[in-house]
Amino acid sequence: MNCSVSRSILSGSITCPPNKSYTHRAIFLASLAGQDSRVTNALVSGDTISTIRACQSLGASMDIQGDTIMIHDSINPSGEILIDAANSGTTIRLASAISAAYPCTVQLTGDASLQKRPMQPLLDSLEMAGAICASTDGCAPLRISGPMSGGTISVQGNLSSQFVSALMMAAPLTSRGLNVNIQGEMVSKPYLDMSLATMRHFGVGVRTILPYKMYEVQPQMYRPTSFTVPLDYSSMALLLSAAVLCGSDLEIRGCMDELPQGDEVFIDILDMLGVDVRVGNDATRVSVDDKLNGGTFNLGNSPDLLPPLAILALNTSKPITITDTSHARLKETDRISIIASELAKLGVGIKENSDGMVLYPSDSLHGATLDSHDDHRLFMAFCIAAMYVGDCTVTGAESAAISYPNFIDEIRGIGAKIDIT
Repeated sequence: MNCSVSRSILSGSITCPPNKSYTHRAIFLASLAGQDSRVTNALVSGDTISTIRACQSLGASMDIQGDTIMIHDSINPSGEILIDAANSGTTIRLASAISAAYPCTVQLTGDASLQKRPMQPLLDSLEMAGAICASTDGCAPLRISGPMSGGTISVQGNLSSQFVSALMMAAPLTSRGLNVNIQGEMVSKPYLDMSLATMRHFGVGVRTILPYKMYEVQPQMYRPTSFTVPLDYSSMALLLSAAVLCGSDLEIRGCMDELPQGDEVFIDILDMLGVDVRVGNDATRVSVDDKLNGGTFNLGNSPDLLPPLAILALNTSKPITITDTSHARLKETDRISIIASELAKLGVGIKENSDGMVLYPSDSLHGATLDSHDDHRLFMAFCIAAMYVGDCTVTGAESAAISYPNFIDEIRGIGAKIDIT
């Protein structure tokens, strides 16, 4: 489906959805702990439903009531198992490592987009730990047989932090534990912090020998508990960009939490751009006096901030330079290339670089058809850009279901002029 978007003024109150990354991790670890573990305020979306189904395929049983997931029986796979992760990279990577710890054979696949995303670094590490892995040119479909016993392994860290998170979460399940050595400069470090925080919440100890380089995890049991998912700063960043571009009389609601989130840095980015951000206990507001300042921003640890930051170039007095995000080319799409091509259609001057881009101010913005390539974060960012420019069509409305199922309805509720065609 496509969306026809007109210039819009946003006002009122909107609630930020729960965190997708924490929901994935909590569901997997609750499913490993079993015994009535509970995940509350979960994001129930396309991606997290893939994780729920993966855990069920691996033997977990659960009840889902609204945004609460109650685990009854824990993961305990055997025999031959098929997991279809659909579009979820987190699901296939975490499920690959966890299933490798059990005496079973698991085939893992996904949609056409997922089958292009790299898996070989994770498979290499699983084989070092004793699993047997086969793939299609380093991508899904995969076939993994366990159990891996553990030991000392290395993993490539410069493509995706999910490889490291997957190994760490599976490590306690092995008979020998894992000593994990991360090769190269690790990207998206805060996402590993999120994994470690969730593991500790479920009772597993992790020894940090050298941060983002060397970790030790002994054989342990995940302990049953309850986990409340915090708000999602990736989605919050999109809503904050909408407030900056289309209406500073907008309140974004959602309870803050002490759990680590790298995308929280977007608050600091807005401050550097000249936005007045007022963060309360349960709501955030912004105000802008004039055009934004521009600046240079390293998003190596927060690649999901690329779309909400890039669209702010529609209203800057100076260029915005984004660096160190080459791994954003390995997301659901090549986000660097697509953002560059689509925002250029609106009249933004853009220089695309291998690891980012430079976006130049423009006084001649105009409507266009923006192709999201069915990437959920690009679709939402392009809708916000279209609300600022007006007279636009944005493709791929269905993709929002992956991380923010009610995006269109909720943003219409605060004044967005969006028609589905």
